[in-house]
Amino acid sequence: MEYDAVLFDFDGVVVETPSSKRLSDALGRTYEKLGRSGPAAETFQELMGGDFESIADRCQGLGIEADVFCAQAAREMVRTQLEEVERGVRSAYDDIAAVQSLERPLGIVSDNHPTVVSTLLDRFGLRSLFETVYGCPLTPDGLARRKPDPTNIEAAMDALEADAALYVGDRTVDIRAADNAGIDSVLLSRSGTEPPEADVDPTYRLPSLSGLPSVLE
Repeated sequence: MEYDAVLFDFDGVVVETPSSKRLSDALGRTYEKLGRSGPAAETFQELMGGDFESIADRCQGLGIEADVFCAQAAREMVRTQLEEVERGVRSAYDDIAAVQSLERPLGIVSDNHPTVVSTLLDRFGLRSLFETVYGCPLTPDGLARRKPDPTNIEAAMDALEADAALYVGDRTVDIRAADNAGIDSVLLSRSGTEPPEADVDPTYRLPSLSGLPSVLE
């Protein structure tokens, strides 16, 4: 198969995954700063799943505007992730060097906040590798575009004028999103263990980005 572009998930593929515990703590601070208390861990799962309706219902019960809550949550979660990088507890993967040899247009399609994605790409000197970058802000529209919704993958393909792209991810939801967009996928399993079986299989399985150039030969 000849691919005219390669798209990448961000966390767990290009850079190390953020700490779920720290992100949940950030949501705890969000509740505190808004003068409320709430189940930060459950809210974190709702945000990760793009479940704005549940978040809105939770906010209504607490007498908080959902957009105000999401805006504060975004500030806290972005700040937490940037602090992880500055403290050296989160970095880019070494095998990202293999991406530099790929002679195709490249893009990022992530569920993380656009500010985090762009800032970390700049921080690690990777921004010039990728011609287009898509993230998901904590807004109703942004949450609705979270994978497995294919909207951001399709938008990235349009931006790169690609007809046959390959999507590289590390979770089953990434593979489902690629399938929903009608494109092939790579499941990256760095630890040697794979996610639970899903209703769709990846086109390729790799333990490292170092194997990607051979897939594209």
